[in-house]
Amino acid sequence: MALSFLAAGAAAAEHAVNPWVALAYLVSGVLFILALRGLSSPATSRAGNRFGMIGMLIAVVTTLVTHIPTNDLFPASGLPAYDTSVLDFATIGEILAAIAIGAVIGLTIARRIAMTAMPQLVAAFHSLVGLAAVLVAAAAFLNPGAFDILGAGGDILPVSRVEMMLGAAIGAITFSGSVIAFAKLNGNMSGSPILLPGRHLINLGTLAAILILTAIYALSGDAGPGEGWIFWIVVALAFAIGFLLIIPIGGADMPVVVSMLNSYSGWAAAAMGFTLHNSAMIITGALVGSSGAILSYIMCRAMNRSFISVIAGGFGADAAAGGGEAKEQRPYKQGSAEDAAFMLKQAEKVIIIPGYGMAVAQAQHALREMSDLLKEHGVSVKYAIHPVAGRMPGHMNVLLAEANVPYDDVFELEDINSEFSQADVAFIIGANDVVNPAAKNDKSSPIYGMPVFDVDKAKTIMFIKRSMGGVGYAGVDNDVFYMDQTMMLLSDAKKMVEEINKSITD
Repeated sequence: MALSFLAAGAAAAEHAVNPWVALAYLVSGVLFILALRGLSSPATSRAGNRFGMIGMLIAVVTTLVTHIPTNDLFPASGLPAYDTSVLDFATIGEILAAIAIGAVIGLTIARRIAMTAMPQLVAAFHSLVGLAAVLVAAAAFLNPGAFDILGAGGDILPVSRVEMMLGAAIGAITFSGSVIAFAKLNGNMSGSPILLPGRHLINLGTLAAILILTAIYALSGDAGPGEGWIFWIVVALAFAIGFLLIIPIGGADMPVVVSMLNSYSGWAAAAMGFTLHNSAMIITGALVGSSGAILSYIMCRAMNRSFISVIAGGFGADAAAGGGEAKEQRPYKQGSAEDAAFMLKQAEKVIIIPGYGMAVAQAQHALREMSDLLKEHGVSVKYAIHPVAGRMPGHMNVLLAEANVPYDDVFELEDINSEFSQADVAFIIGANDVVNPAAKNDKSSPIYGMPVFDVDKAKTIMFIKRSMGGVGYAGVDNDVFYMDQTMMLLSDAKKMVEEINKSITD
């Protein structure tokens, strides 16, 4: 959302306050709010997407129409001719061509991208939002007259300097941070934390330098010392701090990172909205920024961690140091697909806990088929979703929705956790840290205090994972593997579920 309107807003600043323009932007803002409201539930997500698309269409068209010489295009229309000086760098044909190219690329990606790759796609889009903010800020810096940010003396207004620098700095941090997040999520670099020596001092020093240089730039005039290079130094430092902030963050914290970068992209767009005098950009950026910040808070609370501790990095350092291997080998019970199918058919209530392993194996469709088969045998089936399951907020919900799992069967942690004591089977597929009892009873554990599912209260636990070697991104062994009521199903998640389905139907 923020990226689309950054592109539109970059075309021109809102020089004159036109009541129809203000009304159009107000309608867009209301539609964006309705979009966020709709996206809060899987049942209304389609409507929310439609609201967002319509709102963005109105905003983009309004921005373009108010800066096209309409009396030249439609001489008999009687429409006023708006100030088109800001379009000196591009014709309307070139702008429409750019929009068409972007639309083709977006449609192609949307059709080809796998749902399992959605986290890295979101990170990639966030990087584009940040880069767009940097480019718009650079355009304003190089040609301030076109953006109506010059004072009476011909200098860039101090308030515009602050807005411009904030937009550029936040955008640069968003871009470089999102590139690292994409690389970690896509497997181009290790998901384990990369802990640089003295990283906290380096980060604080870099942030302090950005703030000091921004203040100097805001207070200096065009004839001030170093006025020409301060802007570029701040942009370079912001690019660097984006890399430095995300590199130390492990894969277990990726849901928080994705929502955090989403928030950053919104604030970058809002800052540039002030520079461009565009109210719709300010509204859009503030909505994206605040919603992303709230979501980051929810993610941190779900892991019993503070936002600062996530930024400081280090969660999963044990996994990085130990290679993600189990700390000890204890006896466990291994079962087969036939054993699991027999016990599932005899159960009255089954609770399924999906995790990142389900996403990697793309087992959601087979899992939905298993649920349907069990329901035909009179078994009650529910899905339990942890707020930080997967690699982005709502990752599991998206995958289950793709497999047409009924919304009424999907429950959040706080709504279903009390039901495990009445469950005959807790069926864990690809999850690990979110079911680890160490979060409740081991104060030395890095995940201690993190709310987890009480799967240990179920009569039977079925745990699908590839092998006993891996222990998840947090690098913590899981006592659930070795419990008396646990049956380990060691296999690829999709293959195992398909074999269970075949055994159920036999």
